[in-house]
Amino acid sequence: MGKHSISVSSQRQPVGAGTAVSGTRSAANRTVSQRSVAKAPPAALTAPPAFAGRAPVARRRSSGVLPLLASFATAALVLVIVVDPYSGTYANAALPAQWETNQESQTFNVAQDAAAASFNRDGFEITDPPPPPPVVAPAAAASSSGGGSAAAPAAGTPDPGSAKATALQMVTDRGWDDAQYNCLVSLWNKESGWNMYASNKSSGAYGIPQSLPGSKMASAGADWATNAATQITWGLGYISGRYQTPCGAWTHSQAVGWY
Repeated sequence: MGKHSISVSSQRQPVGAGTAVSGTRSAANRTVSQRSVAKAPPAALTAPPAFAGRAPVARRRSSGVLPLLASFATAALVLVIVVDPYSGTYANAALPAQWETNQESQTFNVAQDAAAASFNRDGFEITDPPPPPPVVAPAAAASSSGGGSAAAPAAGTPDPGSAKATALQMVTDRGWDDAQYNCLVSLWNKESGWNMYASNKSSGAYGIPQSLPGSKMASAGADWATNAATQITWGLGYISGRYQTPCGAWTHSQAVGWY
């Protein structure tokens, strides 16, 4: 058998090289296709809207009208500020020329024989106000035997068993009221202070009623010098015979200083 030499020319390429080239071309083709699609506007956007019965109206934007209107408005505002629109409405204080001349004033003539008005004033008298009423002392308490006398301050209720309690009982027995008892208490408070041993060295008066001399009270009892009841009995008899009531004796004592 003869030998046949077969030369196979084979070029070895790196693994994956053809695949990379092929992939690059495919990616480039896809990018070109996408750009073509992006540049091509959709039919819905490019096609003008269809109006029934009339053709679309082209709109024009006038760019010079607005600045012109703004200029006119600015000029009008400046004129209003500079020129007073009310200057013609103010009143003019200047008087007309014919008013400046002196005009003859009006005169009125009164008839000489006009009756003169007469006035008569009614007569009057000035009367002084009456004087205020005099201040009157409280009226004297009326005694049971009649006759008035000066009132005395209230004596109050005496202590049981005291000389004043004995005097109150005797005053009540004579039919005299509390006013007479008050006068009696005031009278003998002034004379002796209701002390049965009180003695006036200058006059010789003695006891609660200041009997002058003290021995006069012996008519009421032999114990006149030491018994308050005997002295009170004699004293009430003396007052009744000379002044009718204790308030009568009190009034006299207030007037002259003794009774």
